[in-house]
Amino acid sequence: MPRMRQIAFTLAAALAVPLAAPALAHEPDILGAVAAKSGMSWRVDVTLEHPDTGWDHYADGWEVLDTNGNRIGYRLLHHPHVNEQPFTRSLTDLDLPDGTLTILIRAHCSVDGWSDKTFRVDIDP
Repeated sequence: MPRMRQIAFTLAAALAVPLAAPALAHEPDILGAVAAKSGMSWRVDVTLEHPDTGWDHYADGWEVLDTNGNRIGYRLLHHPHVNEQPFTRSLTDLDLPDGTLTILIRAHCSVDGWSDKTFRVDIDP
Protein backbone atom coordinates (compact mmCIF):
# COMPACT_ATOMS: atom_id res chain seq x y z
CA MET A 1 0.00 0.00 0.00
CA PRO A 2 2.79 2.54 0.71
CA ARG A 3 3.92 2.23 -2.93
CA MET A 4 0.40 3.07 -4.20
CA ARG A 5 0.21 6.05 -1.87
CA GLN A 6 3.58 7.32 -3.21
CA ILE A 7 2.38 6.97 -6.83
CA ALA A 8 -0.88 8.76 -6.02
CA PHE A 9 1.01 11.59 -4.30
CA THR A 10 3.45 11.95 -7.21
CA LEU A 11 0.56 12.04 -9.70
CA ALA A 12 -1.33 14.62 -7.64
CA ALA A 13 1.78 16.80 -7.37
CA ALA A 14 2.38 16.60 -11.13
CA LEU A 15 -1.19 17.60 -11.90
CA ALA A 16 -0.98 20.56 -9.52
CA VAL A 17 1.85 22.18 -11.51
CA PRO A 18 0.36 24.92 -13.71
CA LEU A 19 0.94 24.48 -17.40
CA ALA A 20 2.87 27.19 -19.19
CA ALA A 21 0.60 29.63 -20.96
CA PRO A 22 1.13 29.95 -24.69
CA ALA A 23 2.98 33.05 -25.83
CA LEU A 24 0.62 35.80 -26.81
CA ALA A 25 0.75 36.80 -30.44
CA HIS A 26 1.86 40.37 -30.92
CA GLU A 27 1.98 41.64 -34.45
CA PRO A 28 4.35 44.47 -35.30
CA ASP A 29 2.92 47.94 -34.66
CA ILE A 30 3.61 50.60 -37.28
CA LEU A 31 4.10 53.79 -35.30
CA GLY A 32 4.69 56.04 -38.29
CA ALA A 33 5.56 56.17 -41.97
CA VAL A 34 6.59 58.92 -44.38
CA ALA A 35 6.89 58.91 -48.16
CA ALA A 36 9.14 61.45 -49.87
CA LYS A 37 9.99 62.02 -53.52
CA SER A 38 13.63 61.18 -54.24
CA GLY A 39 14.59 62.01 -57.82
CA MET A 40 12.29 60.04 -60.10
CA SER A 41 11.35 57.53 -57.39
CA TRP A 42 10.16 57.55 -53.78
CA ARG A 43 11.64 56.76 -50.39
CA VAL A 44 9.42 55.34 -47.63
CA ASP A 45 10.57 55.43 -43.99
CA VAL A 46 8.66 53.17 -41.59
CA THR A 47 8.94 53.13 -37.80
CA LEU A 48 7.75 49.96 -36.13
CA GLU A 49 7.73 48.28 -32.80
CA HIS A 50 7.62 44.58 -31.97
CA PRO A 51 8.69 42.55 -28.92
CA ASP A 52 11.51 40.81 -30.82
CA THR A 53 12.98 37.95 -28.80
CA GLY A 54 15.78 37.00 -31.20
CA TRP A 55 16.10 34.98 -34.38
CA ASP A 56 13.19 32.76 -33.33
CA HIS A 57 10.63 35.63 -33.27
CA TYR A 58 11.05 39.08 -34.78
CA ALA A 59 9.54 41.63 -37.16
CA ASP A 60 11.13 40.52 -40.42
CA GLY A 61 9.69 42.85 -43.04
CA TRP A 62 7.06 45.27 -44.28
CA GLU A 63 5.38 45.93 -47.59
CA VAL A 64 3.96 48.90 -49.45
CA LEU A 65 0.53 48.31 -50.97
CA ASP A 66 -1.72 50.34 -53.22
CA THR A 67 -5.30 50.94 -52.09
CA ASN A 68 -6.41 47.78 -53.94
CA GLY A 69 -4.02 45.64 -51.89
CA ASN A 70 -1.45 45.16 -54.66
CA ARG A 71 2.18 45.07 -53.56
CA ILE A 72 4.27 48.00 -54.81
CA GLY A 73 7.36 47.34 -52.71
CA TYR A 74 8.83 45.18 -49.96
CA ARG A 75 11.45 45.82 -47.28
CA LEU A 76 13.13 42.76 -45.80
CA LEU A 77 14.40 43.23 -42.25
CA HIS A 78 17.57 41.17 -42.11
CA HIS A 79 17.86 40.64 -38.36
CA PRO A 80 16.01 41.02 -35.04
CA HIS A 81 15.98 44.37 -33.24
CA VAL A 82 15.80 43.10 -29.67
CA ASN A 83 17.57 46.10 -28.11
CA GLU A 84 16.44 48.72 -30.65
CA GLN A 85 12.73 49.38 -30.18
CA PRO A 86 11.06 51.12 -31.84
CA PHE A 87 13.19 51.27 -34.99
CA THR A 88 12.97 52.92 -38.41
CA ARG A 89 14.01 51.45 -41.73
CA SER A 90 13.70 52.79 -45.27
CA LEU A 91 12.80 51.49 -48.69
CA THR A 92 14.33 53.48 -51.53
CA ASP A 93 13.91 53.56 -55.30
CA LEU A 94 10.19 52.85 -55.00
CA ASP A 95 8.25 53.50 -58.20
CA LEU A 96 4.70 54.59 -57.48
CA PRO A 97 2.18 54.31 -60.30
CA ASP A 98 1.11 57.67 -61.76
CA GLY A 99 -1.81 59.16 -59.88
CA THR A 100 -1.07 57.34 -56.60
CA LEU A 101 -2.47 59.46 -53.78
CA THR A 102 -2.34 56.91 -50.94
CA ILE A 103 -0.20 53.92 -50.03
CA LEU A 104 -0.68 51.39 -47.24
CA ILE A 105 2.07 49.83 -45.14
CA ARG A 106 1.69 46.36 -43.62
CA ALA A 107 4.23 44.67 -41.34
CA HIS A 108 5.27 41.02 -41.11
CA CYS A 109 6.40 38.91 -38.14
CA SER A 110 8.51 35.76 -38.49
CA VAL A 111 6.07 33.81 -36.28
CA ASP A 112 2.66 35.48 -36.60
CA GLY A 113 2.81 36.39 -40.29
CA TRP A 114 1.21 39.46 -41.84
CA SER A 115 -0.49 42.00 -39.62
CA ASP A 116 -4.22 42.55 -40.09
CA LYS A 117 -3.66 46.29 -39.72
CA THR A 118 -2.34 48.67 -42.34
CA PHE A 119 -0.91 52.16 -41.93
CA ARG A 120 -2.11 54.79 -44.38
CA VAL A 121 0.29 57.28 -45.94
CA ASP A 122 -1.00 60.11 -48.13
CA ILE A 123 1.21 61.02 -51.07
CA ASP A 124 1.90 64.66 -51.92
CA PRO A 125 1.89 64.82 -55.72
